[in-house]
Amino acid sequence: MASIVAGTPWMRIRTIRKLELAPPQILRQSCVYCFVNKERRFSVSASLSTRSNKVDGQVRVRFAPSPTGNLHVGGARTALFNYLFARSKGGKFVLRIEDTDLERSTRESEEAMLQDLSWLGLDWDEGPGVGGDYGPYRQSERNSMYKQYADKLVESGHVYRCFCSNEELEKMKEIAKLKQLPPVYTGKWATATVAEVQDELAKGTPYTYRFRVPKEGRLKINDLIRGEVSWNLDTLGDFVIMRSNGQPVYNFCVTVDDATMAISHVIRAEEHLPNTLRQALIYKALGFSMPNFAHVSLILAPDRSKLSKRHGATSVGQFREMGYLPQAMVNYLALLGWGDGTENEFFSLKQLVEKFSIERVNKSGAVFDSTKLRWMNGQHLRALPSEELTKLIGERWKSSGILNESEGPFIDEALQLLKDGIDLVTDSDKVLSNLLSYPLHATLTSPEGKSVVEDKLSEVAASLLAAYDGGELVGALEEGPAGWQKWVKNFGKSLKRKGKSLFMPLRVLLTGKLHGPDMGASIVLLHKAGTHGVITPQAGFVTLNERFNMLRQIDWEALNRNEPLLESTTSLSN
Repeated sequence: MASIVAGTPWMRIRTIRKLELAPPQILRQSCVYCFVNKERRFSVSASLSTRSNKVDGQVRVRFAPSPTGNLHVGGARTALFNYLFARSKGGKFVLRIEDTDLERSTRESEEAMLQDLSWLGLDWDEGPGVGGDYGPYRQSERNSMYKQYADKLVESGHVYRCFCSNEELEKMKEIAKLKQLPPVYTGKWATATVAEVQDELAKGTPYTYRFRVPKEGRLKINDLIRGEVSWNLDTLGDFVIMRSNGQPVYNFCVTVDDATMAISHVIRAEEHLPNTLRQALIYKALGFSMPNFAHVSLILAPDRSKLSKRHGATSVGQFREMGYLPQAMVNYLALLGWGDGTENEFFSLKQLVEKFSIERVNKSGAVFDSTKLRWMNGQHLRALPSEELTKLIGERWKSSGILNESEGPFIDEALQLLKDGIDLVTDSDKVLSNLLSYPLHATLTSPEGKSVVEDKLSEVAASLLAAYDGGELVGALEEGPAGWQKWVKNFGKSLKRKGKSLFMPLRVLLTGKLHGPDMGASIVLLHKAGTHGVITPQAGFVTLNERFNMLRQIDWEALNRNEPLLESTTSLSN
């Protein structure tokens, strides 16, 4: 077992009324801390020690998820802030699995969480799969330690056995509600005699271990993010640290774990702030020095409610499956409540380590903007080295069944043409499929396409068909972009058209669309796709030859009269 870290006491206690303790021999016999005719009243002030828990001066932080589901983006950000703080201080990042919820905790969930953390690049120095000097790193494997410290608290009188039934506890809550008082435990067994305790033990009555809370006073801490935070002790009541089935309660486990693992800084979500009161009392009772606390704000949905599944994807695994890059997720999560004080928004993990400081973490809630995350992912995607990006997208196109190969000249040229429209890896399917498609019928009959049709589109179509049938256009495309540019210039002169009046009709006739990437590069690439056999049969690719066959069948007069186009044209375009 790891040794308990010693340090400067964190709490100064001023006794308002002298406490009288039961004789030591009674404590040893009954393990009950008996107050004789006196109430428990303390004035408590807790502040951060300048000498925090450290091992040889080393900062030690932990991320302690419960394996009861997927890794939420809020949890991932907490892990990231812990990681960045540890790395920026040359400290240790510890991963601890809090699996005391035996009914809901699963190894499958644990493995998924470990996988997500590894995917994000947040490697831990101690924990599952790594080991360390302060293990075990799963709470379910530390029960003997919790029992040891619980017994220590019983012996010292800070904890007593409570034999109240569930019915009695519910009745206490009802009475407190009627009196408009906090639903705290009334302390029925706090002053029980040795005989009363022994009688219940002899009968085999189930019991819990309750922590004896001072009845008066305040607890104050200096949170590294929130500043001074304080609580009144009279709102708490004696709380359970061990259940009747022998299972330790969360706050007790966390305190023992953080202390015995020499955690110097506890950086966690603000929803854990109320737990600090119970944990601080346990720290003091066991003689542990108090770590520094930093409570990070919650991640909010656009409506400023707590981010949940009803707002869409919320887990790291979901975003990974959607095609997000780990470096983009890390960059975006870091900016949810933190900034380096500049306008810069793009950071690698290494740069975040260099720039991060807990002082710049904002205490107000941060809104999760999925649109900005997508945009940021696109920036990171396009910033990848050319070879890495080509490999990533090429493999995607092949695995999704659009292409027969994952590398080669076609992939290189297609990616160069289409990458500005790709924010997620999965977007690449749509942009390539869009390039290969030919929705001519829908475009010609759309309101936006009407003006193009009315600009003597039929005349341009006739000249274009002649150029294709005569081999001029195909010859130009064989020469690549330079051949296309030369051909289109001459084609415009022959029609006495230039600029938009030339390129918009050509775009509609050749691509079947009103908008898209560079037209010349698109047509050259489509020509190559039709001759190199790189496109799979199921990709929905309409070759140039098929496009010109569709053009031949259009009844332009009917189109100008807003009549339906030929059925054959419709079926071909579909």
